[in-house]
Amino acid sequence: MVKTTKVLSIATVLGAAFAASADARAQSVIRNPNDHPKYSVEVEPHGVLGWADLYTSSGFGLGGRFSIPIVDPGFIPTINNNVAISFGIDWVHYTGCYYAGTHCGADYFMFPVALQWNFWLTKQWSVFGEPGLFIYHGFYNNDFCNGLVGCSNPTVTSIDPAFFVGARYHFNNRTALTMRVGYPYLSIGVSFFP
Repeated sequence: MVKTTKVLSIATVLGAAFAASADARAQSVIRNPNDHPKYSVEVEPHGVLGWADLYTSSGFGLGGRFSIPIVDPGFIPTINNNVAISFGIDWVHYTGCYYAGTHCGADYFMFPVALQWNFWLTKQWSVFGEPGLFIYHGFYNNDFCNGLVGCSNPTVTSIDPAFFVGARYHFNNRTALTMRVGYPYLSIGVSFFP
């Protein structure tokens, strides 16, 4: 009985210590300016799922972003935020194209440029908004067109506004899982903060 009580006491103390440390990690840091990792650049390789109305189907691809802090603390100096310039390149492959219907393939390169406003909520979670624009260049894959007339248009290049919101789960001060959703795609990747 004494051994059972000791084991239960130790388990209770360990459980309380673990819960206290978990609570400490989840405590809000939003009101603590500069209570976030300092970094010179964020490097983020990611996978992409495209759905923009420029295309007739969903697409998939790969890409990367680089974000360089320019204001730290950010626009609101009394909270834990910073502002960065974010830019990158994404490649997205679509199985249907705008001009030719469902039998045409297309590949697009997108070059996003955005103002990234970051907010650190806890030591593990940060969120951001990214207003900006993206330049895109698409070219149609005539091998999949099967003689459809619209596929004779070989390329398209344009610029559109972009807006994303996202969140990061920080594994530590140097690595995070990054999720982004908006126009023209969503992405999931890993951020590195050297």
